[in-house]
Amino acid sequence: MRLTQGIVRAAMVRGKGTAIIDGAQSFTWAEVADRVPRLAAVLRAHGLTEGGRVVLLAHNSHWSIEAFYAAFYAGGVMVPLNFRLSEQDLAVQVADCQPDVLLLGPDFLHLGEGLRAAAGGTARVLAVDETLGALTRAAEPIADAMRGGDDLACIYYTSGTTSAAKGVMLSHANFMVNTLNVSHTLELGEQTVHMHHGPLFHLAAGARLFSVTQAAGTHVFLPRFQAGEVLAEIGRSGVTHLTVVPTMLRTLLDDPALASTDLSSLRYLSYGSAPMPEPLLREALERLPHVRFIQSYGMTELSPVATMLDWEDHLPSPRSSALLKSAGKPVATVEIAVIAPDGTHLPTGSHGEIAVRGPTVMMGYWNRPDLTQATIRNGWLHTGDIGFIDDEGYLTIADRLKDMIITGGENVFSQEVEQALSTHPAVSQCAVFGLPDAKWGEAVHAVVTLHAGAETSSAELVAHCRDLLAHYKCPRSVDIRTAPMPLSGSNKIQKSDLRAEILASRADA
Repeated sequence: MRLTQGIVRAAMVRGKGTAIIDGAQSFTWAEVADRVPRLAAVLRAHGLTEGGRVVLLAHNSHWSIEAFYAAFYAGGVMVPLNFRLSEQDLAVQVADCQPDVLLLGPDFLHLGEGLRAAAGGTARVLAVDETLGALTRAAEPIADAMRGGDDLACIYYTSGTTSAAKGVMLSHANFMVNTLNVSHTLELGEQTVHMHHGPLFHLAAGARLFSVTQAAGTHVFLPRFQAGEVLAEIGRSGVTHLTVVPTMLRTLLDDPALASTDLSSLRYLSYGSAPMPEPLLREALERLPHVRFIQSYGMTELSPVATMLDWEDHLPSPRSSALLKSAGKPVATVEIAVIAPDGTHLPTGSHGEIAVRGPTVMMGYWNRPDLTQATIRNGWLHTGDIGFIDDEGYLTIADRLKDMIITGGENVFSQEVEQALSTHPAVSQCAVFGLPDAKWGEAVHAVVTLHAGAETSSAELVAHCRDLLAHYKCPRSVDIRTAPMPLSGSNKIQKSDLRAEILASRADA
C-alpha cells in the first residue's frame, strides 16, 4: 500500500485524461506521472533525505498535489502547514518537525529566513512558482523510493501553540484504507471531477488528494474559497464532487449567482468538520434537489473519516430529523465504541466518550509518546467527543469533552485564547467558549473580569488578541463582567454556567 501507486495507475488507465485543472493550466495524468519524479529529484538535490520532512506553506494550486506525491516519491514525509497561523506559531511547528526542505508559496516567501532559522538553519527554501517549474523541467526523473504500508507519509498539525502543537503522524496505509472506506459511498471513479477549494492543511480537504488520485479522477484547484468563484468553476469545469463546511454552504446559498449558474454536473456535496445546523441543511437539500448530500465525521487522528451519513439518509422519511442530527454509521474498516470514564464499554443509547479502533488510527503524535499513550488506550483512540450509538448503528455527537471551539471549520482551543487575553494589563480573569452562530457554527466568545480600577473595552481586547493570534481564533464578542466568576468547588471557573447565562439572555441563541 503505497500512495505513489495511485499516480502510476492513473497514468496507465487514463494517461490522456485530465488530471489537474488549475485556472488556465491543465495537466494529463501522463504529464503528472512525468512531472512528479522530476520534482522528486529537485527535492533530493536540495537536501531531502530518506524519511526527511518537506514543509509546504502555500495556497492551493497544481503544485499542491505534485509536491505531496513528489515528497513520497523521493522517500520523504509531507508536512502541510496552516497559512492562517502567525509566524510564531509556524516557527514552533517547523522547529518541531525539523524539515529538510521548505516549499513556500509566493505569499509566504518573506517568512523564509525566519522559518529556516526555526528549522536549525540547514533547511533549503524553494519558492513554489515558475522557478520551481524550471527546476522540475530540467531535472532527470528519479526512481520511486517505494515507501508504503506503515511508513510515515504525512504529519498534520492540529494546533498552533507551543503547548498544544500536536503533529499527527499518518502512514501510507492509513490514507489508502481511508480511500477504500469512502470511495464507494462517494462513487469516486474516472469520471469524478473534484474541486479543491478548502485548505489542504486540513485533512478533511487534504485526504481527497489521495482518494481522487486513486480513482484516476480529475482535480480542480482554487487557491481559496470564494463563493462566486466556486460556483463559476463548477460550471466551467463540470465539477461533480464538492466538500464544504457549514459556513461555506451558507455563503454559497446566499450568493446571487447560485440561481443563474449551471450546477447540473454537481452530483455529490459532502460536509463535515463542524456542526451543521439542521435548518441550513434542509434549505440546501431543497435548493439543490439534484445533489446527493453526504456527511463525514472524523478527525485528523483517524485519517480522517470514521462515520458517514449516506445520501439516502438525507431523503425525507419518518426518521429524517433524527438521522440528519446523526453522524451516520461507521465506515467499512472502523469499529466505534462509546466508553465510560472508567473504561467500560457502554450499551446502545448511552452517552459516553466516542472511541475508534481500526487501520485508519494514526501512528501517533510526532515527538509526543506521552500524548500518544494517553490518546490510544487498549487499541482504542479516544476522540474527546461525547455521543451515543442507536440500535441501528447510527452515531450521534452530543458534545465535546475538550474545551475546543469549531468556528467555520477551524479548531480553536479556548485555553490559547485565554492565554492571549490574560496578557492584557487590565484583565484579571477570563473564560473563553463557543456560542451557537448561524454563520460560523460556533463563535468564539470571551467573558472577562478586570483588575480593580482598570478600564478597557471589548474592541480593545479583540484588537489585543489579533496582535497575538490568527484572526479566526480571536473572540467575536467579549463580555466585561463586573460580578465574580462562578467557581467550582476546586475554584475553577464554571464555563458551563457562564454559557448557560448568556444563552438564556439571548433570543437569537
